[in-house]
Amino acid sequence: MSFDTGGPITSTPTVAPDTAPDAAAPVSAERADSAITETVQLSNGLTCSMPANSPLARLLKSQRTWVGPTAKERLGILRRAKSIAIVGASPNAARSSYFVGTYLLQSSDYRVYFVNPNADTILGHKAYPDLASLPEVPDIVDVFRKASDIPSVIADVLAVGAKTVWIQLGIWNEDAAVYGETQGLTIVMDRCIKVEHARFHGGLHLLGFDTGVITSRKVVR
Repeated sequence: MSFDTGGPITSTPTVAPDTAPDAAAPVSAERADSAITETVQLSNGLTCSMPANSPLARLLKSQRTWVGPTAKERLGILRRAKSIAIVGASPNAARSSYFVGTYLLQSSDYRVYFVNPNADTILGHKAYPDLASLPEVPDIVDVFRKASDIPSVIADVLAVGAKTVWIQLGIWNEDAAVYGETQGLTIVMDRCIKVEHARFHGGLHLLGFDTGVITSRKVVR
């Protein structure tokens, strides 16, 4: 097994030189398969070559290959933003979008908009039927929709001219993320914007609540 730290991902099978079959000798199917190697990309960006038919190769190929912005880049996104629209916001206090909306209203200076065509108000604020109805183009569109809905959300984001889509924790649609990036969008996926904002600002309780504690600890920059 060999590792390298860069280079494009390749899915072209290759035959290992030291196991290439002799043209004059018959080769079993198992031996031929074992001679084929495939390069897969790990979640940390490294690439790894191994027998294509190995259980580990099959497992790694099934894993996620898309890598979003780094922690420093996510911090920059949050620092530059002035407004956030929560798509899929719910008036139900038991839903995670309600929890996130509460945090953003109480613990940040963002202008927060709630998007839900089936609600009139959420957390005392007007709920809008869609992104096009908002009074401004939001800097970040925070998404609480199922994975299959992400392509339509990205289409709406592109239509209104927003630049960043933040897809909440537990939601993953790699094809949609790649497409969004090709259209010039910044995509953050499978991360909670509340957790990210709180940890960058030193106010994250073990259970995920904002501590509200004023501290002299240096803030991440």
